[in-house]
Amino acid sequence: MLAELARHPHARAVLGPALAPEARASHAYLFHGPGGSGKRAAARAIAATWLQRGSRNPDSARERAYSGAHPDLTWVTPSGAHEILVADIEEPVIAAATRTPFEASSRVFVIERADELGDEAANRMLKTLEEPASFVHLILLTDRLGEVLPTIRSRCQLVRFDAPSPAEVAEQLAGHGVAAPIAAACARLGMGDADQALVLAQAPGRALRAAAQEFAQAALAGRSASGRPWGALLGAVRETGQALTEQLESDKAADLEFYPKKERKRVGTEWTERIRRARRRAETGALDLGLQLVTLWLADLAVLADGAEDLVRNVDHLPDLRADAGPSAAALRQAMELVEETRQRFQLNVSEELACEALAYRLERVLAP
Repeated sequence: MLAELARHPHARAVLGPALAPEARASHAYLFHGPGGSGKRAAARAIAATWLQRGSRNPDSARERAYSGAHPDLTWVTPSGAHEILVADIEEPVIAAATRTPFEASSRVFVIERADELGDEAANRMLKTLEEPASFVHLILLTDRLGEVLPTIRSRCQLVRFDAPSPAEVAEQLAGHGVAAPIAAACARLGMGDADQALVLAQAPGRALRAAAQEFAQAALAGRSASGRPWGALLGAVRETGQALTEQLESDKAADLEFYPKKERKRVGTEWTERIRRARRRAETGALDLGLQLVTLWLADLAVLADGAEDLVRNVDHLPDLRADAGPSAAALRQAMELVEETRQRFQLNVSEELACEALAYRLERVLAP
């Protein structure tokens, strides 16, 4: 049995039979569970196992599958700001799934964030999911099973991956060199999502935490007008986008070196559009996470008001939380609802700055003495 399935009993039960040497695997699986639960690692290991079957050099096939260099493994990551675009799957998956494998007995397609398959892209996928060629295996990944379209979910075999415990996540963070108090807090703030916990423990995440804390504290102290805390929050969000842009621009420059001069303008234009979408996606995610952190600060104040300090998530900022004590648990829960309402509004492409500014003043009316 693969080590990547060791702590996932449901996944072992469903996938174990498909990993036997002569087994016939299902044509489509939907791996679901929180970020950091191990879905991607398991998908990579399973793809490697399938692609080494019948290979004249199984070790090489497995190694190339793990490195992403195997020609019969296609890994799709959404490029749209909020959804998987038709272009993300049209040629790489739908068209490619009709062509025989290059060297293995199977072709494996892994699609990340299946919950972001919009109606048009999903409709294009249906025939591939319903009637794939016998050599095709699809693995769809999602952190949000409830948001996967029913037409997609019903055509896949569901495989559950369980969230790691906060202690396990904190131990993983410690392995990345994160100090124990911060690791403990980020593990709790990640709420079972180890990927998110790691983001929060790194420099951009720490800046986002600080901005979210200031946003909440400004409302609590009645200084939203003078402090304009939404500016710091949006600044941290844009820094996240800028860091990703710089990384991708470097990748772009390296990639263009492999193309002849006559091709570089076209490829450069494609890269520019890809970078624009990636930055937008990163900033959208960072803003949503920032507002979630505002909610969690208020939630910590609420559990303190209820006398349940052991439930606090920002355990590395207990003195600050105690200093912010004052509003009733009812007022804090009302404030949390206002934050969550604003998070939902961003799905309608409202102005981020105006929405955050309005939220700051609404929170102040509920929370300030």
